Amino acid sequence: MKYFESIWAVAKRECKILYVNRIYFYSMVVFPLLAMVFFTTLMDDGIPQEMPVGVVDLDNTTMTRALGRKLDGFQNSRVIARYPSVAEARKAMQENEIYGFLYLPKGTTDKLLASRRPTISFFYSQTSLTAGSMVMKDLKTTATLAAMGVGQATMRAKGLTDRQMATLLQPIRLDLHQVVNPWGNYNMYLSTVFVPGVMMLFMFLISAYSLGMELKFGRGKEWLGMADNNMVVAILGKYLPQAFVFSSIIFFYEFYIYGILHFPHEGDMWDMLLLMVLQVFSSIGFGIFIFGLMPSLRMSMSICSLWAVLSFSLAGSAFPMMGMDASLQAITWLFPLRHYYMLYQITVFNGYPLIDAWFHLVALIAFTLTPWFVLSKVKNAMLNYVYIP
Repeated sequence: MKYFESIWAVAKRECKILYVNRIYFYSMVVFPLLAMVFFTTLMDDGIPQEMPVGVVDLDNTTMTRALGRKLDGFQNSRVIARYPSVAEARKAMQENEIYGFLYLPKGTTDKLLASRRPTISFFYSQTSLTAGSMVMKDLKTTATLAAMGVGQATMRAKGLTDRQMATLLQPIRLDLHQVVNPWGNYNMYLSTVFVPGVMMLFMFLISAYSLGMELKFGRGKEWLGMADNNMVVAILGKYLPQAFVFSSIIFFYEFYIYGILHFPHEGDMWDMLLLMVLQVFSSIGFGIFIFGLMPSLRMSMSICSLWAVLSFSLAGSAFPMMGMDASLQAITWLFPLRHYYMLYQITVFNGYPLIDAWFHLVALIAFTLTPWFVLSKVKNAMLNYVYIP
């Protein structure tokens, strides 16, 4: 009972600190909410649409003009200009006015009708991988449709039925299935790791900042005194109010994406709640651990910032871990966001049982318990260290 009273006393003290120091309000509430709105509205359409492309039509016949209209009819591409030469179209692409262009040389129609295999070229920029890949797909499809259109007209003139033409033009029919995210929606895939990553960044920073401020203003002895010099009681009392605020923000985030934006999820509510709790406590635990290793406000926050920023690259969402160098693959296990991302992908996004992600579950629990190894160093810092700016 005594321990609970001490935890409650420390927690009330922490609530007063959170109320007085406005940096907590902005870092724990305002900025996470802004990040949530920013990322989910940034990719509101799901995938990029109507990306600017151009056409260089030196043949200028009914057939080649129809190809330009077909390219413009795709959802992802929009023909904004027709250029008189390849040099001008290439200059526009280098100046980022267009992401690609279709080149139809003079004599394309005559060669098509005479079955002399004309060369249709398309150029696209890979400066932006997403835009370049999507424009390339539309350009390639347009070029393929040109050949199929001539072939279809020739076969129809020979008296072939539509079924026979389909067999000759496409001998193997593909049956594609995009599992879980059939829309290819980038928002549903990327926002669910970017927003939690930003929230974990703030949790890292605030947990280290809270201890650093105790050291900076010489309040460490007072803090430990309210907990009877018991570091476990002191840590629990100090971070339970922060955990409650962060959990509330993440709960609202999950309600927002699943209840309002209707992001797909195969996992049940309990998996989501467990992941939410592990996300909060593992992030706070990691921030405390970093401060314990380097009991300095500036150094601990710098390391937390660096670790959180690297998490976005090493989590495996933007670039798959299997494609990384072996040494980088080993390092990815040291980032809480990597384990959060894998748990989300396995249990929530794909709906597999929790046992299939047991290693990542254990890893997040381990991050939660890491402060245990530095409690003595944190206590020694609060009692004996002198703050150096």
